[in-house]
Amino acid sequence: MEYFPLFLKLTGRSCLVIGGGSIAFRKVSWLLRSGAVVHVLAPDICQPLQELANTSVLKASGECDKPSQVFLNLCPKDRFTRRALAELPLNQHFLVVAATSDEKVNQHIATRCQALDVHCNVASHSSLGDTILPAIIDRSPVVLALHSGAKSPTVTRYLKRQLEAFVPQKINVLVDWAENWRSKVKKRLPASGMRQRLWDRVLSGMAAEHLYDGQAACADKLMQDHLAEAETGHLHGEVFLVGAGPGDPELLTLKALRLIQQADVVLYDRLVSEPILQLLPASCERIYVGKRQADHAVPQVEINQRLVDLAKQGRNVLRLKGGDPFIFGRGGEEIELLAASGVSFQVVPGITAASGCSSYAGIPLTHRDYSQSVRFITGHLKNNQVNLPWPELAMANQTLVFYMGLTGLEQICQSLILHGRAKTTPAAIVEKGTTPQQRVISATLETLATTVAQQKVSAPTLLIIGEVVQLQSQLAWFNR
Repeated sequence: MEYFPLFLKLTGRSCLVIGGGSIAFRKVSWLLRSGAVVHVLAPDICQPLQELANTSVLKASGECDKPSQVFLNLCPKDRFTRRALAELPLNQHFLVVAATSDEKVNQHIATRCQALDVHCNVASHSSLGDTILPAIIDRSPVVLALHSGAKSPTVTRYLKRQLEAFVPQKINVLVDWAENWRSKVKKRLPASGMRQRLWDRVLSGMAAEHLYDGQAACADKLMQDHLAEAETGHLHGEVFLVGAGPGDPELLTLKALRLIQQADVVLYDRLVSEPILQLLPASCERIYVGKRQADHAVPQVEINQRLVDLAKQGRNVLRLKGGDPFIFGRGGEEIELLAASGVSFQVVPGITAASGCSSYAGIPLTHRDYSQSVRFITGHLKNNQVNLPWPELAMANQTLVFYMGLTGLEQICQSLILHGRAKTTPAAIVEKGTTPQQRVISATLETLATTVAQQKVSAPTLLIIGEVVQLQSQLAWFNR
């Protein structure tokens, strides 16, 4: 680690920015937000920087009452030389930022600062100075700073955007609330281990979610309940019922990803992809409870009870389901027992297979010219029969999406034709949708079953029937 990350209080301290362009403007903006008094020396000042100076004085962030200021000093171009700059009293400033368009001038400033033992940042060439002004995510009082050791600012900016999306916008509300409770918790829970467990439980659970939703009173009530429970020496866990989507890990919601990374134990289904499982903490215990037709690794009743038992052991339990837990995912059955048992839980919806796989296949589920409605249907055979309202499903101008329809594919197609759907109706099977192994097989109601049999298709699959399927060859974009 060549550069040690360090946060400095710049309130009221003098900082000199040499240069007046767009880069200097960005540096000045961040320095002002920290409460610094900023002096700018340049022969020309860009318009945004001029406007910033015109609107000073700006109040610094946080609890600082001192205003931050910016002073512009225009220097004639013939005096903006290395010789002239050599006479500047740089040691009067805590920090010097070299932000000119002349690399040799910037290097000269850095050399002088090093001789005078003054902190120096060189814009666009940070390695020339001893100080890096990092990429900043400001959620005051929470501040995240990111740098790549003076290398690849492009990568740094990319990572900053990723982190900005992941860090809750209202994290400051959570910080203030936690600080308000800190002394009360410490007084009632003298044992540091139990305090840590309580805070882990609260900050990853529904109390934090209530705060983000502006419901502080609900968060306080939960904290009171958890605190009373912790005083008994036993703290229950919570269950996260999370939809993992159809396979592509980038289709996870931000909330799903956050809860996945807070799990102590996970119960996961067959349709949860390996790239998503790799996001789990290394210490997370994995329990496979997947189902295939007529082959359940763990009976549903036992899964429901395990969720309750693990939560009552004080563990954060992740119930991870492919797609969305409330669309053919038995999520309702599982949380019924949690609610009856008094176990706290959260439900995070996922992108269901119908939406994810059709989008990646290039098949719009609705279209003004072809389909004015869409129906999600389970194709799972019960007693070797698909008991469905076939006359309704056979109506034109609607899209049918069958989950788990591979085994009963021939019967589904024949039943629709028998009840009036045209034999030439376009139909498609999407195999392993949204993953690199995705395959789309298109045909008609009359020919799809035979075509699929010849292609040796395997689950997971999604069956889409309707006129919209004919758009697939034109709109396909993934794995083209």
